Amino acid sequence: MSSEKRRVQFRAPDRLIDRADALAAVLGEDRTDVLVTALREYLQEATHDDTLVQEIADAYYDDEITHDQLRSLVGAEEAANFRVLKQQLDDAYVDEVAQS
Repeated sequence: MSSEKRRVQFRAPDRLIDRADALAAVLGEDRTDVLVTALREYLQEATHDDTLVQEIADAYYDDEITHDQLRSLVGAEEAANFRVLKQQLDDAYVDEVAQS
């Protein structure tokens, strides 16, 4: 994992931030640590959801995300599989158009 950090800013409901602050106090951490952990866990769980993984793949096939972004979301092995499938789909499309 990269040690580089980037500052982000977002708006969240007061109740959600209050809960994050309360948990941070219980854990003896600061709010940022709690939010980063929650985001990391959410992203990890989300990429094990078959429906979301298909949406990620579709975004890659439609060139909405790069291969590096794909790999960061689904891992190197699955990203490699999607890359091969995308190439096969592109080749099949070219063949289909050529035969028309």
